[in-house]
Amino acid sequence: MNKTTMATVSLALLGAAGAAQAQSSVTLYGVIDAGLSYVSNADQASNHRWGTQNGTLSGSRWGLKGQEDLGGGLKAIFQLENGFDPGTGQLNQSGREFGRQAFVGVTSDTFGTVTLGRQYDPSVDMVQGITGDNYFGSLMATPGDIDNYDNSLRVSNAVKYVSPNYAGFQVEGIYGFSNLTTTGQGHTWGGAATYNNGPFAIAASYLYANNQSAGRPTPAGGGWNSPSSDSLFNTPINIGYQTASAIGIARAAAQYAFGPFTFGASYSNAQYKNDGNSLFNQYEKFDVGNGFVNWQLSPALLLGLGYTYTHAHGDTSATYHQASLGSDYSLSKRTDVFALAAYQHASGTQKNADGTTTSTAQASVSDFGYLSGSSHQEIVIVGIRHKF
Repeated sequence: MNKTTMATVSLALLGAAGAAQAQSSVTLYGVIDAGLSYVSNADQASNHRWGTQNGTLSGSRWGLKGQEDLGGGLKAIFQLENGFDPGTGQLNQSGREFGRQAFVGVTSDTFGTVTLGRQYDPSVDMVQGITGDNYFGSLMATPGDIDNYDNSLRVSNAVKYVSPNYAGFQVEGIYGFSNLTTTGQGHTWGGAATYNNGPFAIAASYLYANNQSAGRPTPAGGGWNSPSSDSLFNTPINIGYQTASAIGIARAAAQYAFGPFTFGASYSNAQYKNDGNSLFNQYEKFDVGNGFVNWQLSPALLLGLGYTYTHAHGDTSATYHQASLGSDYSLSKRTDVFALAAYQHASGTQKNADGTTTSTAQASVSDFGYLSGSSHQEIVIVGIRHKF
């Protein structure tokens, strides 16, 4: 992402207080992504929808990040990142002021980086970047984002460690505290490893998010009530499991670049676990296979094709086939225009929002959350993205 340094200040002014001189920088940056869309079967009555669609390639945001040289190869760092909807000006991430990221920490080329605050989980940091989502955003994402493919979940109250890069190999771990007095409830943890060397990259991760008992008796009362992790229950594909006691997600992905082509594949297994406070009676498991190929037709034009297979088993059984097309044309280093399309077909049965009853599976492309009353759904989006 291109960024513009807005302020560079010297800490020499602190010398009178006994602080050593050091260099500090603060950068203001952002992305605005807005578009128009057509959605077939966009509600339970299978009506079509024409309207705006924002945050497709990238979630719109603005942020501040900076660093201070502490000497001896050590730096203090921070980042504050706000997510918003450019169509309405409203905040995203449940109305948080800095809902995308808010952390502070220290970094060293020798020992790695430790940060504290609200942060991305390791699967987003290390796996997502080598999937189709990295290039064409939400339309390449898993139906319902049931495996956090599109970064619906962030970790609060977290401490994260990222190792130095050892000849392309790197590891990362995170732990999100519940800040509850009740032991074993509301915490989140995860880890990932990646190897990226030249045209080839591979990564794997695991994320575990634990719910708390309070607030789980009914979906209307807030079925997912973890103080350390956001909700993944945004579409009809998995909303029936919001009273889960915990979620466990294993992911792996690989990518290879050959000339103007980039090939990628990924697999994930997401498990929604139940206990006595859950409204469903059996673990629900989702297996997801994804593949994509990109073609850099010219320095300015990128074309992409993706396919995602999702199969649920355990509590219910549903299968979702989703095919996606993408094109992205760069007008400059900071501004691009895009056109995207996706089709999804659903079959089998899925759990309803009440967590107890089932119905015929409904299509719901990626994580947009349109409640289709049909077994199929199509989306077409055209838009513009500007980075600053």
